[in-house]
Amino acid sequence: MSGPADGAAADPSSARPPSGLAQLLSALFYGTCSFLIVLVNKALLTTYRFPSPIVLGIGQMAATIMILYVSKLNRIIHFPDFDKKIPRKLFPLPLLYVGNHLSGLASTSRLSLPMFTVLRKFTIPLTLLLEAVILGKQYSLDIVASVVAIVVGAFLAAGADLAFNLEGYILVFLNDIFTAANGVYTKQKMDPKELGKYGLLFYNACFMIVPTLVLSVSTGDLQQATEFNQWKNVVFVIQFLLSCFLGFLLMYSTVLCSYYNSALTTAVVGAIKNVSVAYIGMFVGGDYVFSALNFVGLNVCMAGGLRYSFLTLSSQLKPKQPVDEENIPPDVKS
Repeated sequence: MSGPADGAAADPSSARPPSGLAQLLSALFYGTCSFLIVLVNKALLTTYRFPSPIVLGIGQMAATIMILYVSKLNRIIHFPDFDKKIPRKLFPLPLLYVGNHLSGLASTSRLSLPMFTVLRKFTIPLTLLLEAVILGKQYSLDIVASVVAIVVGAFLAAGADLAFNLEGYILVFLNDIFTAANGVYTKQKMDPKELGKYGLLFYNACFMIVPTLVLSVSTGDLQQATEFNQWKNVVFVIQFLLSCFLGFLLMYSTVLCSYYNSALTTAVVGAIKNVSVAYIGMFVGGDYVFSALNFVGLNVCMAGGLRYSFLTLSSQLKPKQPVDEENIPPDVKS
């Protein structure tokens, strides 16, 4: 049985801090995957009216398991073999993972892309709060002010949403909570000497695919999927398979971005991506209903998100002050 060293072998750079290029590329990779999967899922669940978001989530988990397991067998990647300590090391990540996955898919089908995007921005204040409580981080007044702008804009937009859907709102707020918690706990538990990036992904998917399948059968979601009348439509099948593959890429890019950056940076990149999704979504999907106050709220929320993203990323790129060793007392040096 492989030991913890396997996880370390997957992350040879863990002993030194990540480079600025690695941080940037991982953030861009996450943003691109997140952008593409929202559009593909929206097409599947709204344009084609695929009735089974849980089955779509199972497909994405199955793709993750197969890709990682085949890669491990071919020695492309490394992560530890299963042992009885792994569930304890992972908890509560598998629960957060599946909650984030399914609530995101379900809310995408019930809300217009602009409103889905705005309400997803509540992930940022939730992440900030959780990082302050769990990781002990502190934030400047400028960052807090930009978060307030995000929240105010989101409330304005929601108050004037002419296509209000209570179930969609509840699901997207649950998705915000799961996303924030998942990002923070992933950062906390991603020790390269233990499971590493690939181990986290693989065992999260393995532990939750069977309970999710049971949930799908018990709710009738699986039956609706098997009776769906578009399975002979080649374009639909290609988009379904693309969504499954993008599901793996999104999970991998989320872990990668959290590994090289903070959970907050991952949330910020998602917020920047959401700006383009929101405006494109006004014309794609056909379920956005325009109103002046709603549009103002959308723009206030987007402006707050961009300001927040600028402040967070600029603080990370700011070089650390060099230490003048001549001014360090001898007793401190020793």
